[in-house]
Amino acid sequence: MSIRNISELKSLIKRGDRLLGLDVGEKTIGLAIADATLSIATPLETIRRTKFTKDAEELFKVVDGRGVGALVIGLPLNMDGSEGPRCQSVRQFAANLLKKREIEIAFWDERMSTMAVTRTLLEADASRKRRGEVVDKMAAGYILQGALDAIGRVPPPA
Repeated sequence: MSIRNISELKSLIKRGDRLLGLDVGEKTIGLAIADATLSIATPLETIRRTKFTKDAEELFKVVDGRGVGALVIGLPLNMDGSEGPRCQSVRQFAANLLKKREIEIAFWDERMSTMAVTRTLLEADASRKRRGEVVDKMAAGYILQGALDAIGRVPPPA
């Protein structure tokens, strides 16, 4: 198992398995889960980052408890599409996960996800405290929904 193209995920996971979306930040990891039909992303929780091993254990508890077949990790590309230090950090996080366990992983462009979610929360008049509590898992939902929409457009293998 390895890093895959998003279009490959649907054919690589077992029927009924779900996808887990991750918004990997320096202090937190936002999580979102797809329904069994791979149509709808739902924000799930936020893991407060400590040490990688502990973070991975928390993540794999969710993977095991929710029937997750693959991860969709947001890749924080620069606005011009280039990769900077944050992309390198996220790619290393994924590589370290693969050293701990075999699981399919795909990256999804997360440009503007946090900004879009923050704008939505501001429009909903959410307090600064509330925005801080939910922005990471909602960004993970935004990332995962984009990937699910793309997967839904991919024709099934012949």
